[in-house]
Amino acid sequence: MKKEKAVVVFSGGQDSTTCLFWAIEQFAEVEAVTFNYNQRHKLEIDCAAEIAKELGIKHTVLDMSLLNQLAPNALTRTDMEITHEEGELPSTFVDGRNLLFLSFAAVLAKQVGARHIVTGVCETDFSGYPDCRDVFVKSLNVTLNLSMDYPFVIHTPLMWIDKAETWKLSDELGAFEFVREKTLTCYNGIIGDGCGECPACQLRKAGLDTYLQEREGASN
Repeated sequence: MKKEKAVVVFSGGQDSTTCLFWAIEQFAEVEAVTFNYNQRHKLEIDCAAEIAKELGIKHTVLDMSLLNQLAPNALTRTDMEITHEEGELPSTFVDGRNLLFLSFAAVLAKQVGARHIVTGVCETDFSGYPDCRDVFVKSLNVTLNLSMDYPFVIHTPLMWIDKAETWKLSDELGAFEFVREKTLTCYNGIIGDGCGECPACQLRKAGLDTYLQEREGASN
């Protein structure tokens, strides 16, 4: 894969930034694509742009604001509370988001001569999002190949690892401090370790604490 090109679906968060570093190591050329879907923390787009600039990665931002109109959710509506009731999809789930993001990433990839698409979706830390499942990604990969008659390969480096293992991967890629200090995971738009209260921050911190304990134990 070292001679080939990839497009990374990039939000500027922990997972997608780890995937960006992974892609830089795996491929000869890498581009990043970020989607503006009127997300609650618009800082996400600026954060992604800053990271791409610092890493020297070509960065494209595509307007997907129609998602806010079609699928009301707590990620785009400030008047909706972030909740996750048992047996129901989280209020942060955006219907069709990864379906559309990966489809548009594929269109971009074909136009720039890339057949590899990298996304940070993960089934291990599955939060009730059906479009983060491996079966969905594999199904869409086949559909995209058939729809555009093009040999796309969708890579999911984080699919079977948890948050602690994602921190470990970023460390192995030499990006641990970068990811910790410069990425935006927080639903309330606070870069780095975040607010510590929203579900995204709690998941990120739990993984970080576990990894730091494991790393300290391994060094003793």
